Amino acid sequence: MAKIKVTKVRSAINRTQNQKRTLEALGLRKMGQTVEHDNTPTILGMINKVQHLVSVETN
Repeated sequence: MAKIKVTKVRSAINRTQNQKRTLEALGLRKMGQTVEHDNTPTILGMINKVQHLVSVETN
């Protein structure tokens, strides 16, 4: 399975509760934090919801 790296690049302040929970579900808490996930439709959907707050790299 392909891996993707997700990095939080913008703050979750003044964002909806749904977006904050999505970031936490992705494992992103601090600015600049990077996590690695499998490239699955579920993860891609979560990234799509917060695409304005994160950057994505494919391996």
